[in-house]
Amino acid sequence: MPDALDQTDRDILSVLQQDSRLSADALADRIGASRSSVQRRLKRLNETGVIEREVVQVNPEKVDARMTFVVEVELERERVDLLDDFKRSVLALEEVQQCYYITGHADFILIVLARDMKDYDRFSRQVFVANPNIRRFATSVVVDRVKTSLSVPLTD
Repeated sequence: MPDALDQTDRDILSVLQQDSRLSADALADRIGASRSSVQRRLKRLNETGVIEREVVQVNPEKVDARMTFVVEVELERERVDLLDDFKRSVLALEEVQQCYYITGHADFILIVLARDMKDYDRFSRQVFVANPNIRRFATSVVVDRVKTSLSVPLTD
């Protein structure tokens, strides 16, 4: 674990989680620090893995991915090699926005995007139905995207 984050680190991360396109100058102005201090801290936050990556959040409806599905997946067998196989296969699927290995009645929760129900049906047949290690899967259709965020709370 990197050194504990101080308030300036938290301020930098909070601002960047809202707009990662800010220049070091703009970021420094926003949090009341020097440009060089912000640059050093950003370098450290990146090198220590606190900042994993920078991404652009795209509105799925604007790019013809109009439907979102929450899918619970239960595996037939939970051997380590089969778990790893499923994880690897999910990483390669661009339709899968997020995948969580969880406790409870399901083994995984997936957030999946598709153009429409026909597109999701094709996806589910290829990914779930055709996989002999999937015992069952249950799909919920998202009616409204109330909040979508990957921001991490940075309170003490």
